[in-house]
Amino acid sequence: MKLLTVNVGRATPSEHTRAKSGETGIDKRPVAGPVTVTAPGPGGTGGSGLAGDTVVDLRHHGGDEQAVYAYAREDLDEWERQLDRELPNGSFGENLTTLGVEVTGARIGERWRVGPRVLLEVTSPRVPCRTFQGRIGERGWIKRFTETAVPGAYLRVVEPGEIRAGDRVELLHRPDHEVTVALMFRALTRERALLRRLLEAGDALHPLARDKALAYVERHGH
Repeated sequence: MKLLTVNVGRATPSEHTRAKSGETGIDKRPVAGPVTVTAPGPGGTGGSGLAGDTVVDLRHHGGDEQAVYAYAREDLDEWERQLDRELPNGSFGENLTTLGVEVTGARIGERWRVGPRVLLEVTSPRVPCRTFQGRIGERGWIKRFTETAVPGAYLRVVEPGEIRAGDRVELLHRPDHEVTVALMFRALTRERALLRRLLEAGDALHPLARDKALAYVERHGH
């Protein structure tokens, strides 16, 4: 299991973004040197966990719970086959393009050691938006991405440090519950009845997802 590339992006104009500036940081490109990874701060104020990476829409992106976004190269390869087009590393706006790592199948609260020092913890799936659809440029992309349910994973930074392309990714901790990134994505999008199951992930669960799960249980019971 390893890190193929580390990808960062600068703010660029986009007609699809919800940000007031009319810009987006979704255009991520691989960088050669080491990149410092730290917890960026609370959502709404903190941006990316990667130095040199821009998050423009702080209302919906970035912050401690979404500090780093990872996507598997194997899943990008499958999308290449389906779309019949090339998708270079960073095409989905991911910070980390991995190889040999079970990203969408990761459990909430799972911890990865990346390189010698950085420790990341899986928090939630990526939910597609208009900016993502504009970036990919495929008709009906949000619906197709949602139906396929291979969203990649957001992670929080537990221990900071530097990472670079080629670093080893090691699974240090895998919780004993069954709440995966894929299950959480389905619960937040098309299968709301799964929301109650998210609470099995405990304290590792993204606070906003916990609120949605608790509200569902309150309305519908156990």
